[in-house]
Amino acid sequence: MTSNSQKIKFFRTRIPSFECIPGCHDCCGPVTTSTDEMARLPRKSAAEHDLALADLSCPHLGKNGCEVYEERPLICRLFGTTPQLVCPNGRRPEVMIDPKVEEKIHQFFNSTRQVLV
Repeated sequence: MTSNSQKIKFFRTRIPSFECIPGCHDCCGPVTTSTDEMARLPRKSAAEHDLALADLSCPHLGKNGCEVYEERPLICRLFGTTPQLVCPNGRRPEVMIDPKVEEKIHQFFNSTRQVLV
């Protein structure tokens, strides 16, 4: 049986990347992620979480952008790569995510405990 960590690693290699507009954080809102992915992120205080939620933001969004970009959750990586999560600025990869891979990612979301980042 494949572990969640192996699934996450596999999915990360299948989500296409693209260049965002520097300084844009339009897709950096409150999101949920699996407990496995959350464990890879630095802990934030309850106050930091509350402040981010009040701003409809992410506690890992800093002055210079995402502070956990290399470890950002799958849901963050999906933004702009699928017609269901369109970049508000029209950015996208040359080739969008394979719909079968996206479906598997959503199955993973549905099969794992999700927590607010």
